Amino acid sequence: MSSVPAPRLFYGWIVVWATHLILFTIFGVTYSFSSFFASIQQEFHASRAGVSFTFSLAVFLYFAIGVPAGAIADRTHVRWVAGAGAMFLALGMWLASQAGSLRQLYLAYALAVGFGVGCAYVPSIAAVQPWFIKRRGLAAGIASAGIGLGTLVGPIVAVRLIETYGWRATLQVFALVALVLGVAAASMMEKSPAARGLHPDNDPLAGSGNLARTGMDLRAAVRTREFRLFFLSILATAAVQFMPFAHLARHAVDRGLTPEQGALLIGLIGVGSFCGRFFLTGYADRIGLRNMLVAMYIGMGLACLWWLLTLSLPASFAALGVFALFFGTCYGGFVGIAPPLTMEYFGGKNLSGLIGALYLAAGIGSLFAPVFAGWMYDVSGTYAVPIIVGAVANGIAALIATRLPREGTPQAVPAA
Repeated sequence: MSSVPAPRLFYGWIVVWATHLILFTIFGVTYSFSSFFASIQQEFHASRAGVSFTFSLAVFLYFAIGVPAGAIADRTHVRWVAGAGAMFLALGMWLASQAGSLRQLYLAYALAVGFGVGCAYVPSIAAVQPWFIKRRGLAAGIASAGIGLGTLVGPIVAVRLIETYGWRATLQVFALVALVLGVAAASMMEKSPAARGLHPDNDPLAGSGNLARTGMDLRAAVRTREFRLFFLSILATAAVQFMPFAHLARHAVDRGLTPEQGALLIGLIGVGSFCGRFFLTGYADRIGLRNMLVAMYIGMGLACLWWLLTLSLPASFAALGVFALFFGTCYGGFVGIAPPLTMEYFGGKNLSGLIGALYLAAGIGSLFAPVFAGWMYDVSGTYAVPIIVGAVANGIAALIATRLPREGTPQAVPAA
């Protein structure tokens, strides 16, 4: 009797889980910033707007760096770029732990951390897309769910460590974690099935394994109507997206909750984000990625309206928890859907660079939203105005997204 060889593990899933791990690491570290907020404000006698600028600048830079980092990854190898990102992130956290002033914190945390995440994030998530066709939404969701899991774990661990060892030692621990886990995950990255003699979905009938080399180049893609609409929708939703990550935990303490409860609220955003990326992106393969994108924008707008309502209710962890969970689910769904939808519109030839260019819109919004929220609180003592802006902005994002074509239509054509 002839033996049947055991099925080989499809390397595409290794890329998915390696991406999951590196995103868990870099965003678990980055989105724990809210747990450091009060300690940094007290240490440097700073305003909320001043402390918020540290986070805003870091997020803006990691989206801005995503454009050249993605382009370099398209031309070289994703593992080199992502691995360098993990090392820069670790360096930034360590230098931030030595900061003697708020300005030094800007330079260390914002610049080095922003550069590190920018190098690791976009090339890693883009590497997943060419490995799948039929299950691209599910694969992207599993990979990006690492962000949600990191958002759950990072802030809670940070609060415990800060209480025991202080915020500077906690940053040093996070630097070590980022270095070890980030570099290990990056070493397993591969952006092209053809490089390993494989095909998308591990199916020889799926076509060429060179999906990473087909499609529009970056210059042609940015001239299309699809790119402009997609960019504008992301720019609109970014008016609020990063405000909860910087301010929700501090807001909870303002309302009489404990720092641990504040960190848990950020963790609930992570739980929702994990679920949104893991489940909604897979479901989007059935109802359409574009349709799910519109739904996620609407969902984030409704979450903001609920947050606004909680301002007039008695302080309640449960009420804020509903916001955190629902907002996180819609945010996670949005982030999980964006890369495969980009692949659908423009192909994989310059996918890393294209995702980086689109996410630059989120970077612009991140530079505005947390600082604006902090400034409004410093002036008025409430977050009501920035929350209202966020609800309206997400409604605008949904309207813009309805003008995007559904996937399966002819590929985008550059404007004349």
